[in-house]
Amino acid sequence: MSETAASTVERHSFEAEVSKLLHLMVHSVYSDREIFLRELISNASDACDRLRYEAITNPELIAGDPEFRIRVTLDEKARTITVSDNGIGMDHDDLIAHLGTIARSGTAAFAEALSGDKSADLSLIGQFGVGFYASFMVAEEVRVTSRRAGSETAHVWESSGDGTYEIRPANRAGRGTDVLLRIKKDAREFLDRDRLEAIVRKYSNHIAVPITLAIAGKSEEKTLNEATALWARPKSEITQEQYTEFYRHVAHALDEPALVLHNRAEGRIAYTALLFVPGTRPLDLFDPARKPRVKLHVRRVFISEDSETLLPGYLRFLRGVVDSEDLPLNISREMLQSSPVIARMGKAITNKLLAELAKLADREPERYAAIWDNFGAVLKEGLYEDADRREQLLKLARFRSTHGEGWTSLADYVARMKEGQEAIYYLSGDDPEMVRRSPQLEGYRARGLEVLLLADPVDAFWLTAVTGFEGKPFRSVTRGAADLAAFAPAEKKEQPDDRPREGDVTKLVVALRDILGDKVSDVRPTERLTETPACLVADEKGLDMQLERMLRLHQRLDKALPRVLEINPDHALIRAMITRAGAPGAAAALEEPAHLLLDMARVLEGDPLPDPAAFGQRLAKALTAALAN
Repeated sequence: MSETAASTVERHSFEAEVSKLLHLMVHSVYSDREIFLRELISNASDACDRLRYEAITNPELIAGDPEFRIRVTLDEKARTITVSDNGIGMDHDDLIAHLGTIARSGTAAFAEALSGDKSADLSLIGQFGVGFYASFMVAEEVRVTSRRAGSETAHVWESSGDGTYEIRPANRAGRGTDVLLRIKKDAREFLDRDRLEAIVRKYSNHIAVPITLAIAGKSEEKTLNEATALWARPKSEITQEQYTEFYRHVAHALDEPALVLHNRAEGRIAYTALLFVPGTRPLDLFDPARKPRVKLHVRRVFISEDSETLLPGYLRFLRGVVDSEDLPLNISREMLQSSPVIARMGKAITNKLLAELAKLADREPERYAAIWDNFGAVLKEGLYEDADRREQLLKLARFRSTHGEGWTSLADYVARMKEGQEAIYYLSGDDPEMVRRSPQLEGYRARGLEVLLLADPVDAFWLTAVTGFEGKPFRSVTRGAADLAAFAPAEKKEQPDDRPREGDVTKLVVALRDILGDKVSDVRPTERLTETPACLVADEKGLDMQLERMLRLHQRLDKALPRVLEINPDHALIRAMITRAGAPGAAAALEEPAHLLLDMARVLEGDPLPDPAAFGQRLAKALTAALAN
């Protein structure tokens, strides 16, 4: 490659997060240095795929050079390896956007996630799709010369991984990209021809673009890969290692797939799907765009990887390829969104995947549990938005519960229900540990009643759309009165002789209603508490408390709704307040304790206090009085 004498050289600094990554790559992550070649070849393959699609509607982009190829050039004397392609190429702005910025939508999250642990951070790099920077593990200098298809100008991007890079005009005979690596002295092993051939065959044999190896000063080139679409081959001819390497290529990942789905459909619609459930959770899993990441091909020609019609948003964790025989090659991205063929394919693929997950859950529950652990929160989105498959998804769903530490299915929950239990009890919240320690569970635990513990944000929404499971309705333990009288405690406790009488409890309830006014919607005694003096619950006909929090968070509600304050008549504090309620001057004596009791209940729920200063003063006053006595 020859460069023009540039009158102006642009020098840029990497983003802080990029600099941190480069330092990590150069100084920490050495366990898999050979992956640099796999990542560069994968990027070159993607560039060819994208141009192949663009050329469908704009064939002049490949006029005179219609055959795509990837060339690896080895120059042992100059200590360089160059990976070249004749794909779509990059212009000046593309070089800055793609090589000067990492994962533009999440650079801060990426930097925060870097831990310094070599194996963990290597996996993280794969999850964020930043494989190009693996070049700096073996190269002391990286030079990228690129010319975008349809453009007459080329540019060179150059960096030594020191936190800055330069861009200047260059000459390149045709479209595409050359990535030149000047190999470090301690990485000379990669200047061996046999070593390079072995790496390409190990990681990139499945690439559908021919990959050749050229030796500087020699005219012959050697083709290193089969250059056939892996998904088009019979399953019997594909090894697990080949599936894994194809997954790593198509997902730009470094882990192993948790599940492989490879099937071919024939009949009304013909297509081949090769899909993977990742072994680890991608860091963009909760990106608000919720775009799928499965690549759509038409007769092995790449078309798109963000067709929202092909797969529902709750399957966005899938990676892989779907190759259609029925779509026209010149289909536009706009037509993809409304294509009935795409819709039918998507429906069949979704049903097939859910069926395979159901089989895995039955045959290998531990393996399925690992998948649910990573992607259950996303799959549950389908309970809210996919009414047609709601029953399938309910059977696949797994939950934490008070029954034990592991996951449980709804079928297992129903099988364990107590005689006379008519509903599936649940408690939802923001934090799993806070949910598990919630005082609202005390009465249910005492009676051996199992409660599902829900801590994913989506739980508050799908429960509004799902009426129940196998005829059993879902019932929140924080909404309405707890009807626990029909269930005897697992361990019978002798009732104290001085237990408050119902009439005395009523006096306290009336007093608290008068004092707290519209700060609460009601006050009542409860059986749901055994160790805590009071708690807050929602009205029977009101919103579940977690749903209310979510709506306020998303500004769908202006302010918090008043709740019911439930009191435990057997608690020492409440019994002391009952005694005061029956004495002269009860209103004045109970004023401060009543507000303090309400604030304590708010704290237990994790709700913000409307007046923290007043709470602090009341607490200090109560402690002072207690210590004085």
